[in-house]
Amino acid sequence: MKKLLLLALIGWAGHKASAQKVYKTSYKSEADKIIYVTEYKSEADMIVYETQYKSEAKPYSGIWFWTQYKSEADWQVYFTKYKSEATLKIYITKYKSEAGMK
Repeated sequence: MKKLLLLALIGWAGHKASAQKVYKTSYKSEADKIIYVTEYKSEADMIVYETQYKSEAKPYSGIWFWTQYKSEADWQVYFTKYKSEATLKIYITKYKSEAGMK
């Protein structure tokens, strides 16, 4: 039972961290993740660096490439103004070296 629970948690964590090609949706019901952008790194679950190049967006890197097409995206995200609604809190950094899961 413990092994099964551990495998489930590892799979969930891996899925949570792997999405790097992201599409912004206008509808909360379409979103895979509801995102709240924090003002402070210490509040974030993930530190995100936004890149202009799809080739830089690698799994587990925290480097996000914004796609124009839903079909290309690993995640569809909706941005909320309320921290309590969020399934993922992110901090957006200017430095690629800071990107990743906390």
